[in-house]
Amino acid sequence: MQKQRPGRGKSALPPSYYEGFIEKKGPKEKEHKRYWTSLIGDTLFFFNNSRDTTYVEKLCLSGFLSLTDDNSRDKNLEAGRLTLKMRDGEFRLTVPSLEARELWKGFIYTVVKLAVPHSLTLLPGQIHLLQEVLSEEEKRRRKQEESAAPPAGSPANCTEQETDLPSCFNKVSRTEAESLLEKYPDCGNLLLRPGRDGQSYAVSTRQELNGSSVMKHYRVGRQGPGYLIEVENPISCSSLCDVVSCFIEKTDRTLVPFILQEDYEHSISFVQSDRDSGEDTVQRARAISTPKPPLPPKKPGIPSPRASLPTLYTEPEPIPEPEPEENFYLNDYCNAQSAEDTVKKGQADHSPRPPLLPPKPAPTMMNPVNMKTPLKPPVCLKPKPSQRPPSESTATVKPLLPQQSQPNEVLLHSVTEELREKLLQRRGYLS
Repeated sequence: MQKQRPGRGKSALPPSYYEGFIEKKGPKEKEHKRYWTSLIGDTLFFFNNSRDTTYVEKLCLSGFLSLTDDNSRDKNLEAGRLTLKMRDGEFRLTVPSLEARELWKGFIYTVVKLAVPHSLTLLPGQIHLLQEVLSEEEKRRRKQEESAAPPAGSPANCTEQETDLPSCFNKVSRTEAESLLEKYPDCGNLLLRPGRDGQSYAVSTRQELNGSSVMKHYRVGRQGPGYLIEVENPISCSSLCDVVSCFIEKTDRTLVPFILQEDYEHSISFVQSDRDSGEDTVQRARAISTPKPPLPPKKPGIPSPRASLPTLYTEPEPIPEPEPEENFYLNDYCNAQSAEDTVKKGQADHSPRPPLLPPKPAPTMMNPVNMKTPLKPPVCLKPKPSQRPPSESTATVKPLLPQQSQPNEVLLHSVTEELREKLLQRRGYLS
C-alpha cells in the first residue's frame, strides 16, 4: 500500500495530496516507464525517484475526459491498470496493487470533479482523507482566482479597452504563451498578452531557425492615449490593433496573429459508473425532441371556422315535394274528343264498332328474274276469341289517328276499304 506523505518542498511546489510509484506510457511512448508521481493541485508531477527535487514531466488534469480500469493481463498479477483519457491523448498507468488503483481513482476524481466519489470501494478513513483534499483544493482554486484577477485600473480590467483588443490577445503568462505557440504552430506565431506588472502589454513571437524554435518577447507600454513598442527605436501606436499591424508590416508578414480555434462537442456526454463492474464510462445523452413552436394568436375580429359550426346536431328540414305539372298533349285532347264522339254515337247505335287497323305500306315490286324464293303473304293476326268487346259504359277506343270531326271519319273509312281491295288483288296475283 502506498502511504500518503506530507508535501515536501520540491522546487517550491505546494504540498502533494497523494503520491506513489506509477508506470506511465504516453500516446507517443512505446514502453512503460516508472516514475515517482505526486498529485499536486490538479496536476500530476513525475519524478525519477522519491528523493528528487525537480520533476521530469507533468500532466495537467484540466483536459480530463475519463478514467477507467484496464483489465488486461500483466506480469505482476497484483498490479492494477488504469486508462486515463485526456484531450491530448490516452495514457496507460500501472500501480502496484488494486487497493492503490482505487485510491488513485478517488483522489483524481475528487480533484477533477470537486466531489468525493461514492462508487468506489474505500474505507471510512480513506473517504475522510478525500474530504480533506476536497476542502484544500477548493481553497487553492479560490486563492488562484483572486490572484489571477487584475488590479483595479489595469488594462485587463478596463471594459472600454477590452472591446478594442485584437483577436490574438490571450490572458496568459509568459510561459503559457510559449507553450501555446509551441503546441499550436498552425494557429499563428504572434500573441498579444498582458504584461507582468499588470499595467502594460507584451507581444510573444515564435519562429523556426535551422529546425529549432526561437521565442522572443516585446514590451508594449502606455504613452498617453496610445501605446509605445519599447525597442531600440521606440514605435508609437494609437491602439493595440495598430501594434499588431506594425509587427506584421515590419516583418514582411512573416508573423501571423495567433488565433486559437477552440473545438466544441457536437453532442452532450457524461461519465457514468457501472453498478456491476464499478468502471466509469463516457455515456452519450439521449436525443431530446424539440417542442413544436406555439401557434400564433388568433385575430379577435376573424372567427375561427370551427366556431361557426353548430354544437348540436339538428335534423335537416324536409324538402317539399314538387307539385305535379299539368302536361297538355295533343293526343290526349284528340283522344278525349274522340271518346266523346264515340259515346254519342254509341248512344245512337248500340252495336259495337270493330277496331280500326293502322294503314300498311304498299308492297314493293321486285324483279321476278332475281327472285329465288317466292315471297310469302303477310300473316294477319286475328283477335283472340277470349277477348270480350268493351262495354259501352267503361271502354273507350283510342284511335291511332286523331279524329277531329265527322268528315275525317268518312275519309278514313274510305281509305281502309281501298286498302282492303288492293290487298285482295295482291293475293290473287301472287296465287
